[in-house]
Amino acid sequence: MSTGQRQLILEGLNPAEIYGINNANLKHIKSFFPKLKVIARGNELNVSGEEDVIDEFERKFNLILQHYHSFNSLTENNIDNLMLQDGANLLSQDYASETLVHANGGVKIKARTVNQKKLVQAVLGSDMVFAVGPAGTGKTYTAVAMAVRALKAKEVKRIILTRPAVEAGENLGFLPGDLKEKLDPYLMPLYDALRDMIPAEKLADMIEFGVIEIAPLAFMRGRTLDKAFVILDEAQNTTQMQMKMFLTRMGMTAKFVITGDMSQIDLPLRQKSGLAYALDVLKDISDIEIVRLGKSDVIRHRLVKQIIEAFEDAEQKNKLMKENKLYNQHNLELK
Repeated sequence: MSTGQRQLILEGLNPAEIYGINNANLKHIKSFFPKLKVIARGNELNVSGEEDVIDEFERKFNLILQHYHSFNSLTENNIDNLMLQDGANLLSQDYASETLVHANGGVKIKARTVNQKKLVQAVLGSDMVFAVGPAGTGKTYTAVAMAVRALKAKEVKRIILTRPAVEAGENLGFLPGDLKEKLDPYLMPLYDALRDMIPAEKLADMIEFGVIEIAPLAFMRGRTLDKAFVILDEAQNTTQMQMKMFLTRMGMTAKFVITGDMSQIDLPLRQKSGLAYALDVLKDISDIEIVRLGKSDVIRHRLVKQIIEAFEDAEQKNKLMKENKLYNQHNLELK
């Protein structure tokens, strides 16, 4: 194997934006190429080692620069995705091209992963979409962005955001305040997303006049939701009857997006999730789209991805242990 040296230039960029704080991003990039010697001097990267490994480093580094030019940001999670997957294919999906909505301060909100792009395309093409995946994959945020986009384009007259008020280990009755004050903590992720996209004063007016409605799922009963973009968030915590009730509220010109994470069900034991039931019974209806997001779509701190993997591994081990226990009990009974 021949060895050599190469100099890569970061043109028109502040190197600190690529290298990260205390060179954290650069160190992370270098961890994927332990056989190379990589030295940064300002906007120059000097790379030495085996030629074929340098070629691969340059190819991946150029993908990282492409990503930065598209999003004006770079995280260790982005680096992981570009390094561990087919980064060129990720970028070629053109998921960075379209701005969904301009957030406060002129920030452009875009689909940031391949599956988020699939979610955007599904919402554009279908009136009912299920988005299922773990925490941090941008399900709710992308759905809210699409709702704000539709409202601004006058495709709908209002946005309705709802979620079941199911306690995650806490008791709703012990929370202080009236019903609205008790429920607001459950609806906070929806408020947070909207605050990113709509100025505070305008958002308050839109909520006051009913252009944007944020309400618990129980408030949907008996209504027909029409000319509206409707999002059911945390749908894994609906019962089967609640899910049926919600889905049958759909008016002639409504768009429904249902989001959920099957690993975070807070329903009582033996109560089947309405989301799981709906995904099963509706999977063959061609006009309903189901988009599944995964670990590669996580855009929170890179530890979130590792946490998800650890929990999945533990759940798989527990499942195998239970299966082995049942198998052994069955064999003892036969004896």
